[in-house]
Amino acid sequence: MLKTGRGAHAPAFLVMDVIAAANAAAAALPAGAPGVLRMEVGQPSTGAPRGAAEAAIRALQAGAAMGYTEAFGLASLRQRISRHYADKYGADIPARRIAVTVGASGAFPLAFLAAFDPGDRIAMAAPFYPPYANILTGLGMRPVMLPCDAATRFQPTIAMLEALDPLPDGVIIASPCNPAGTMLSPEDLAALAGWCHGNGVRLISDEIYHGLSYGLAESTAAALSPSAVVVNSFSKYFSMTGWRIGWLVLPEDLLRPVECLAQNLFISAPHVAQIAAEAAFDCTEELEANKAAYRRNRDRLLAELPAAGLDRLAEADGAFYLWADVSALTNDSVELAARLLAEAGIAATPGVDFDRTRGRHFLRLSYCGAESAMAEAPGRIRRWLRR
Repeated sequence: MLKTGRGAHAPAFLVMDVIAAANAAAAALPAGAPGVLRMEVGQPSTGAPRGAAEAAIRALQAGAAMGYTEAFGLASLRQRISRHYADKYGADIPARRIAVTVGASGAFPLAFLAAFDPGDRIAMAAPFYPPYANILTGLGMRPVMLPCDAATRFQPTIAMLEALDPLPDGVIIASPCNPAGTMLSPEDLAALAGWCHGNGVRLISDEIYHGLSYGLAESTAAALSPSAVVVNSFSKYFSMTGWRIGWLVLPEDLLRPVECLAQNLFISAPHVAQIAAEAAFDCTEELEANKAAYRRNRDRLLAELPAAGLDRLAEADGAFYLWADVSALTNDSVELAARLLAEAGIAATPGVDFDRTRGRHFLRLSYCGAESAMAEAPGRIRRWLRR
């Protein structure tokens, strides 16, 4: 028998399977039937902002070669991201510390390979974004789960980290987080970043939902620790999922290691996507209108889902997800999600994607879809649960 590698045993990212099932269900609907409500995936229903698309069109019409860029990306885009940190956070992040990546998904293996070795232990809150653990495992590293619940607002604490023996080699945090949508306060983030730096624990801060918060202040680990790695992306606030463009803010000791890895693994992020991304920073009015729509969706669902039968929801401080405790309905969120799609036409992601033990009691519902669809969802859920 031929050998297969460790990567051949990577678990599925279940939300992608739900997308496929929802696509199949939608394609099989008879003419005139109610459509499938898409609440499974964290993909804005809006496309790239118009100014970003037009910048790409202009570059293509001008006959730009769209070849390789430097491994860390176009100098003008890196400078624009640097200015974004100054404008938004008051942080002085020089452009040379910014690496443009093939989405946040391309940023994580670069960061993990540069910062950690096979066998290293990297802690994260559970529930968590599945590719954190799946990428680490594929690279021979060891995810360490910190069971979190509503009592810690689904975020890790310093006490949890101090209880680990030995201390982990790294910690991954996300604020706002996926799937619960909760955030660390600026004070808690600063304390955690300081603890990690002081204890030689590499902090990886996933900030891809920055820009999508609904009352709490956002702060960046890049301004709080000289050793932290920050991951961000144009996929969420900037509504550019399919353009596959993100970035890293790197500490000094990882600059050349990540550059060498990027040269070998990816060469560079897509040139045309970098041009569009730079222009996206000037589309604030459109992007803020998108955010306002997400907030209306959030407020509607928080108000109406409890009456529909889903009354245990995490505090949705940011991102565009509701983490729903469905333990009163089921011990099998995979089966519940399948029935919800087949019988009510609502696609949702089972919680086991994000927490392999307690996730059987949870569903994740995304609310970044069209407002008309989000307005219809509570009624469908209520009718289905009361059949």
